[in-house]
Amino acid sequence: MKTITILSLLLFPLAHVASAAITVSFDELSTYTETTATGSYFNGNSGGGANANGWTSRGAFFGNTYSVDPQYGGFWSGWSYSNVNDPATASYTNQYASATGTGVGGSGNYAIAYDDGAYFNLPSDQRIDSLSISNTTYTYFTMRDGNQFSEKFGGPNGSEPDFFKVTFNGFSELGAAGSSTGSTDFYLADFRNINNTPNYIVNDWRSVDLTGLGNARSISLTFDGSDADIQFGLNTPKFAAVDNIVFSAVPEPGSFALVGSLVIALTLHRSRRKRFPASTKARGYSPS
Repeated sequence: MKTITILSLLLFPLAHVASAAITVSFDELSTYTETTATGSYFNGNSGGGANANGWTSRGAFFGNTYSVDPQYGGFWSGWSYSNVNDPATASYTNQYASATGTGVGGSGNYAIAYDDGAYFNLPSDQRIDSLSISNTTYTYFTMRDGNQFSEKFGGPNGSEPDFFKVTFNGFSELGAAGSSTGSTDFYLADFRNINNTPNYIVNDWRSVDLTGLGNARSISLTFDGSDADIQFGLNTPKFAAVDNIVFSAVPEPGSFALVGSLVIALTLHRSRRKRFPASTKARGYSPS
């Protein structure tokens, strides 16, 4: 019984760490900038004018800047969230819709990243495991069909080596600051035909393993692609839809020390039992 008790104490800190994992699905968010026939979205505009307040979901902070131009009105960069279900409208006015129409598994809210430098801060004492990603409807159709600003991927006969990728960059400090902890690329479209892989443009949810970013405290996105020019840069709209960001707890150094101490205690306990049996009856003796 004592051995079982010690084993329970040994495993408790590990079980506690495992139970502290967090999945950010954005579904608890309910404040929206606008509600349309196809759903609702929040782009940083909460009625108070220009701001850089950002927003938070389950302890993760998502940077957002909302600005107002006297001539062109409001515009945003960074992160928004949405439940807009419109996988059919190709216009730039449909910038808050994922190409899938919904979040992962048909869920409600998901996030939209826009432009280089969109970043999020990890919850305290957590590290990144993975997330799900897809194109937005607007970017998907821009690559598939082309428009007045962007070329059709693959060109007229589908042979041009076009690509569109997002890079996840890990940083040692909050706000995409400090030193790099690593980077991971994901191709949202790839017509390069590397190793005879089929050409594709992502229009479903794909899981991205981000454990290579180590103990990043913040993660920033950058976009790159083949359809670019010197004057305006990347012509492909720099959007990505993101859902189900999975974090796991970073074990505290004290937890490892405690586990080590318990292992030693368990070893000594078992060794002592072998050397000094608890009862003389176990050795065949009877009381005098």
